[in-house]
This record gives sequence, C-alpha cells and structure tokens, in this order.
Amino acid sequence: MTDDKEQSGLGGPPKNFLVPFMLLLMSNVPIHGYELIQRLTSLGFQALDQGNIYRMLRQLEKNNFVRSTWDTSSTGPAKRVYSLTEIGEAYLKTYAAELERYQTMLTHFFSMYTNMFNLYMPPYRAEGDMQKIDNQKKKEMKPDDPESK
Repeated sequence: MTDDKEQSGLGGPPKNFLVPFMLLLMSNVPIHGYELIQRLTSLGFQALDQGNIYRMLRQLEKNNFVRSTWDTSSTGPAKRVYSLTEIGEAYLKTYAAELERYQTMLTHFFSMYTNMFNLYMPPYRAEGDMQKIDNQKKKEMKPDDPESK
C-alpha cells in the first residue's frame, strides 16, 4: 500500500521550483554543482539526479541565465562554478512575482480550508491573522450581541 504523499505526488517541492531555486542559490555567490545539489537537498528537493542537474546547468548557461568559470584556487581538481547573469536575474524576478500571486491564492485556499474543516492552521500565519480568525469565530457565535464585536 502506498502512503498519501506517494499517491498524491506530493513527495517534495514541485519540479518547476527547481530552476528558480537553482538561480536563487547562485545569485549571491558563485556555486559549484555538487554544492548546489547539497543545498537543494537541504531545501527539501528529494532524489535529485546529479546528471540531470548538470544538464540543467549547461542548458541554463546556453540560455545565458548563468555563466560558469573554472575555480582553480583550492587544492584538487578545478571546479566549474556557476553564477547568475542579468538575464537570469530578470527571470528570477519575474518568477518571484508569479510566486507572489500564487502565495495570495494559497493564503485564500488555507483560509477557506481552515474555516471549512477547522483543522489546519498553517505555521506561517501571522499573529494578526490568528486574531482575525478568533474575532470572526466570536462574531459567528454571538452575531447579535454588541459585546462580541
């Protein structure tokens, strides 16, 4: 029998988050492929195929989203390090704006879900949101009582 996560396909972040996260990790400091994979894994991306990551890096470089250079400063073999280009930064900003729109939609979803089932309160909700929900519940319990407002 499979668990709910496996059945729903919810084993980690959606695959379409991978490229923006890769670009974001390269935005401040050049990073080599192995370190990139480690950081992505620590962010919740599971079972990453190293070969696929390196192919994606080459494609991102071909599309001028990233540039690579050889780092020969440390002992051992040279490592290719990747950094974000202006084109990659523009893509990242556009993607972030789109995610902001989705975040608004998700906030509405969780608000509706919370009200419907009264089961789940996302951990990211602000204290003010909790107060609004508490006040709303009080109003629903005593709609005609002036003291409940």
